[in-house]
Formats: sequence, C-alpha cells, structure tokens
Amino acid sequence: MANIQDSLNQIMEIDGAVGAALVDYKSGMTLGTIGGGSLDMELAGAGNTEVVRAKKSIIKQLQLDEQIQDILITLDNQYHLIRMFHENDDIFTYVALNKEKSNLALARIQLEKIDGTLELN
Repeated sequence: MANIQDSLNQIMEIDGAVGAALVDYKSGMTLGTIGGGSLDMELAGAGNTEVVRAKKSIIKQLQLDEQIQDILITLDNQYHLIRMFHENDDIFTYVALNKEKSNLALARIQLEKIDGTLELN
C-alpha cells in the first residue's frame, strides 16, 4: 500500500503530468500536492472542490443511484482530471496533464491503479 506522497510521486510518472493534488472535497483542504510549475496545485485542488460539489448535488437532485468515477475538464493545452478515491468519496485526486504529451486513456488507467494502492491513515 502507498501513502499520499508515494501516490503523488507515482502520478508524476504519468506521461504529461504537470502536477497533482489529493483533496478532501467536504473541507476543500488539500492533503498533499506535487508539481504544478506555474500552476498553484493547492489552489487548483481546493478550487475543484466546487466542481465535485456541484456534480454531486446534481446527481442527488436527479435521484440517480450513481457514483462519480472521474470528471474531465479539457482546456486548450491541458487536461484536468478529477478522480474520486475508491475507498472514500469525500476524497479526490486532481491531476493536470499536458495535452500534447499525455495519453488520456492511459492516464486514467494509471490513475485508477495508483488509487487502488493508496492507503489513507
């Protein structure tokens, strides 16, 4: 099992990874960040809590018996991928990927594998 820092390090090995954050969406608090360059991963991770909250609210209002697996936001030069943590849907992983250097399908598969090994204690 991997801890938060190990998981964040593994995420940065994904082709095109710019930065990542592990976030508690209920509090908006980041549990850990890595990379980002000019992108403030603390702010980006915390800011995306609003995206998760909005989607969860709509799912509830529509009375869907569904859980979010991931959310993709496509920008001109980047993909921003939000993946809900497999053991606790209050936690999500936020990853920024360089659009030219990444393979979105492979990144999603790799992120799912990393998520499966993460242990929060």
